[in-house]
Amino acid sequence: MDFPQAFSGGRRRGGPPILAAIVIVGGLLVAIPAVVYTVCRIEVPSRSMAILIKKTGKDLGNEDEIAPSIEYKGLQKEVLAEGRHFRNPWNWRWEVVPQVEIPQDKLGVRIRLYGDDLPYGHVIAWEENQKGIVPDVLRPGRYAINALVEGHARRTADNYAEHVELHDPVVIPAGFKGVVTNLSSPMPDDPNQLLVEAGKRGAQEQTLDEGTYYINPYVTRINLIDCRSQRFNLGVDGEMGFPSKDGFWVTLDGIIEFRVMPDKAAHVFVIYNESANDNGNDARIEEELIKKVIVPNARAFCRLRGSDHSGKEFISGDTRIKFQEDFQKELEQTCESQGIEIIQALITRIYPPQKIAEPVRERQIAVQEETQYEKQMQQQESEQQLAIERSMVERKRKLVEAEREVVKVVTEAEQKQEVAIIEANQRLKVAELELQAAEDLAAAVTARGKADADVIEFQNQAEAAGWKKAVSAFSGDGDQYARWVMLKKLAPSFQQMMVNTADSPLMDIFRQFSEPPAGARVAQPLPPTASAPLPDVGPVEP
Repeated sequence: MDFPQAFSGGRRRGGPPILAAIVIVGGLLVAIPAVVYTVCRIEVPSRSMAILIKKTGKDLGNEDEIAPSIEYKGLQKEVLAEGRHFRNPWNWRWEVVPQVEIPQDKLGVRIRLYGDDLPYGHVIAWEENQKGIVPDVLRPGRYAINALVEGHARRTADNYAEHVELHDPVVIPAGFKGVVTNLSSPMPDDPNQLLVEAGKRGAQEQTLDEGTYYINPYVTRINLIDCRSQRFNLGVDGEMGFPSKDGFWVTLDGIIEFRVMPDKAAHVFVIYNESANDNGNDARIEEELIKKVIVPNARAFCRLRGSDHSGKEFISGDTRIKFQEDFQKELEQTCESQGIEIIQALITRIYPPQKIAEPVRERQIAVQEETQYEKQMQQQESEQQLAIERSMVERKRKLVEAEREVVKVVTEAEQKQEVAIIEANQRLKVAELELQAAEDLAAAVTARGKADADVIEFQNQAEAAGWKKAVSAFSGDGDQYARWVMLKKLAPSFQQMMVNTADSPLMDIFRQFSEPPAGARVAQPLPPTASAPLPDVGPVEP
């Protein structure tokens, strides 16, 4: 059989199996990634983690709680954080659980459940491979740690490697000190000491200031010591009394203000703290200090120093003041060595025996009244002297005011006099100038009047000469001249005149001028052409 035939024949015979193989391979190429993505995918959401458990590998030893490495089967130490991861479900099993979350006002103490056992007497796992309490704490936040938090819901399986306990942080308020006590540190070289050296087990001399401290309560204990000022009454804890020098019983009451010295807070705590005073971390040692230090010292001083004075001396003020000063000083010195600062030790009242109190009190009252009367007399004398001085001052003030008024009046009068003199001189000057001007004006008026009179006289003379010359034309007859003047003035006013008869009353006015007077020269009649026309006065009715 030749090659082409063989080839073609083989193709026809093997065609279906090859095609099926190709389809199967293609399906596997598509199905395998899908299966891997679906089955092997681990989705870890936000605020969660995935716990891994190996199903294949080496077996664990009897001493192992979790797998030492990835080669061993069992619970793994490492966890998967947030995100997408892929694991073979044949080899692995997983569980998605919430991360360890520490609230804001808490701290977490880790208790490791795997590792080597601790040595005898130890409770803290200082090494990473040890089982027990981890010294470091978890502050508020989220942690990807395979641990079960105290108080949270348990898981479906015991697949956690640690246990987390929630504790409150230690808050030291203002005015307090924190006394540190190491609970799990190495033993001190000399255990018979109140305060041990730093880093050793026991109470530390160095205290903590105010603030918030995240401290493992299994490693370190912090006790709060109130270093603020405290007050108490001496009479609260029974009667405070003592016998006087003369055998009388004297009682007193007072207030003492004190505080624990901050630099000796640890010393005071170790000496005077009692288990009954502990309230958590707050050590209430004020009552112990009052009972064991302050009250015994106060009673000792009162009984020792009070017996040096008689009963009546406690009534007078001098002895009481001196007793108060010594009481404060003695308590300050005694309590300072115990780490207590006495801010104030005040004796408020002293109760002397009534048998001697009454007469002494009356005597003291009499002395006080005498002193009061003397002071009143001195006060009255002082008031009298003060009144005299005030009167003198008032008198001097009025005298000064009167002198000032006199000076003011005199000054004003002098000023007014000067002003009046100046004004009078000015008026005199003005009057003199006005007089001179009046004289000049009178002379001018006189000259002007004389000149006007001369002018009038000259005018009258000229007119008289003209009139005289005109009258001479009428032969010296003034009446004729007067008639002529009147006719001259009347003639232009007549435009036309009509009369009926010659005996008209109107013509009588002119008839008297037609007859010349006796001895007068008759004037020649004017030619007709030279005659002036009569004024046109309108028609005259008969």
